[in-house]
Amino acid sequence: MSKPLIRNATVFLVFVQLAVLPAAWAQVGPGTQWTKDGYGYMRAQDDEIVQLDARDPSKKTVLISRQLLTPQGQTAPLKVRRFAFADDGKKVLLNTNTKKVWRYDTRGDYWVFDLGSQKLTQLGKGRPESSLMFAKFSPDGSKVAYVSEHNLYVETLADNRIIPLTTDGTNRLINGTFDWVYEEELDCRDGFRWAPDGQKLAYWQLDATKTRNYLMLNTTDQLYPFTIPVEYPVVGEDPSRCRVGVVPVTGGATKWMDVPGDAVQHYIPRMEWAGNDELILQQLNRRQNESKLMLCTAGTGAVKPIFSETDKAWVDAKDGAVGWNWIEGGKRFVWSSEKDGWRHLYAVDRKGKEQLLTKGDYDAISLESIDEKGGQIYFMASPTNATQTYLYRVPLKGGKAERVTPQNLAGSHSYDISPNGKLALHTYSSASTPSVSDVVSLPAHQRLSGDAPAQTQNRKLAKVEFFQVKTADGVTLDGWMVKPTNFDPSKKYPIVFYVYGEPASQTVTDRAGTGSNRLYLGNMADDGYIYASLENRGAPAPRGREFRKAIYHNIGKLNIRDQAMGAKEVLKNAFVDTSRVAVWGWSGGGSSTLNLMFQYPQIYKTGISVAAVDNQLNYDNIYQERYMGLLPEDKHFFVDNSPLAHAKNLRGNLLLVHGTGDDNVHYNNAEQMINELVRQGKVFQLMSYPNRTHSISEGEGTSRHLAATYTKFLKENCPPGGR
Repeated sequence: MSKPLIRNATVFLVFVQLAVLPAAWAQVGPGTQWTKDGYGYMRAQDDEIVQLDARDPSKKTVLISRQLLTPQGQTAPLKVRRFAFADDGKKVLLNTNTKKVWRYDTRGDYWVFDLGSQKLTQLGKGRPESSLMFAKFSPDGSKVAYVSEHNLYVETLADNRIIPLTTDGTNRLINGTFDWVYEEELDCRDGFRWAPDGQKLAYWQLDATKTRNYLMLNTTDQLYPFTIPVEYPVVGEDPSRCRVGVVPVTGGATKWMDVPGDAVQHYIPRMEWAGNDELILQQLNRRQNESKLMLCTAGTGAVKPIFSETDKAWVDAKDGAVGWNWIEGGKRFVWSSEKDGWRHLYAVDRKGKEQLLTKGDYDAISLESIDEKGGQIYFMASPTNATQTYLYRVPLKGGKAERVTPQNLAGSHSYDISPNGKLALHTYSSASTPSVSDVVSLPAHQRLSGDAPAQTQNRKLAKVEFFQVKTADGVTLDGWMVKPTNFDPSKKYPIVFYVYGEPASQTVTDRAGTGSNRLYLGNMADDGYIYASLENRGAPAPRGREFRKAIYHNIGKLNIRDQAMGAKEVLKNAFVDTSRVAVWGWSGGGSSTLNLMFQYPQIYKTGISVAAVDNQLNYDNIYQERYMGLLPEDKHFFVDNSPLAHAKNLRGNLLLVHGTGDDNVHYNNAEQMINELVRQGKVFQLMSYPNRTHSISEGEGTSRHLAATYTKFLKENCPPGGR
């Protein structure tokens, strides 16, 4: 449940910055391929690879033409999904014909284009079509390493000789990539790294042979139903055994790192090279409340712990699954921690000695860039408004943070900062301002090129009002509301609450798309609905550790009470019709919807729950155990706070929606809820979508049908309009 783009129906702006780190482009998307001087970048555009000047995008140079991208004997150019240049700039790695592995299309074919000889060569000849993953040039550009069918290979570009580095890979013994749950909950996909000297590779191996299959049932694509197995460790089931090894690029035995502890009862979510013969990795214990950083000697496997952190709730994995933020030539690195009650950046040396860089009562939301030459660290923060995000900088030696984003641009910002630290690709929006993309200088933040705000104003945005409420428990919650068009304060209107409620996503954010609802056919405001959302404790808002981690052991209880008590304050407005109160959400928001309907039926009269976890014991171990604890000692938290435990209290109108092919929140959740509601004699409505995944988007007409179902149910059970 860690992907808000799937579960959250509010429009999100995603600004992927992957190419600043050499290996990161293969992790999810193409990212930005910066030129060495940091003033230009490359893109796949109109079936060509072009170079653009960031200061003046009209200055375009074609690096690889459509003709050169057309393989010999073919008439059409390659459809380039991702590409990366070798460090010397003489070769380009092209990723095409990609296929999804769960959420992202990380399988495909790879080609190399040599800019000198103008030759285009396919890699992995003899391997199955679209089976190559995470291909990366060696540091000297003479080789490419990749994963195929859970084994690791190196291919020499001079003669295209393929050297298998592992041969034991199977569907369950996974080399160089990860199992379902590591990908979903720890963002781990790309599972190997070139050594700086190009002589060896470090890689993860996961042994999922003891992980039980969840069998999804396909009843429509063939005459006879068949099962689709997914290795899926639910709460209480052991994780895959995880270890890290180093193998020579010429082949041979793997040297496994001697990481202490039980290789099953831990996670290794992050690993990178720390020198030619040294690795650094993060280890989390099974409960995920203890994090250890370790230096490993590649040649011997010896391991030395250098830094540890504990929390009474949980400790997060390092933000960013690829790359390590080294400074001072590898003597220190930048690390984030919540140890003083706020998420701050620290400089940590190889002996574990730390220095606080971002001092103050605010959260450093994310590290954006380190400009060592300029002596600055750029990071995102919003000290006074948790619904917004801004760029700040602080000296590398530590000190007072300075806001870089201009004060007059209130809202949400994202930045892709060039390697020279002098400019950034910048995206800005707010609930009242459509998204604007431009190029700005740093640190002056002067606009160099890009969209002018006036050019984007033809898009109609909802009129969102932000507010705060203080609940009966003394908790202040952020919220937003969209009132009906032609609002008349003397009338009473129905209200629809949009909820998520769990630690993976915010709903109250000041950005374009907030206040819109893609599942509603038409315009909610025009039809006479109030649309609103509240941000409960436990959401990943920049309001300090206590706000975020109060939800530990309490998913389904504390977040639900916050929502209900906040709604009570909103319902005190005279223009709200308390007899017409609806709530809806997706995934974790679907679970919250059910718990609100069941635990507070006097408030919520209508609910639409999409792809919900109805029983927390059904969900995967990494996510649910992180926030709720371990079995058997903590089982009562899972059971008592699941919607299933409260189904007997349903009084209002309920629509359950679920895809039967959901590999994330499995359909058995819906079926267990159906059984319990039937047992309790509760009448409800159900819409199942055969073979659709967690996004319920596959198949012709699916998205529109879901929206039509949602809209019809809402209008029938929570009629629109003022009275």
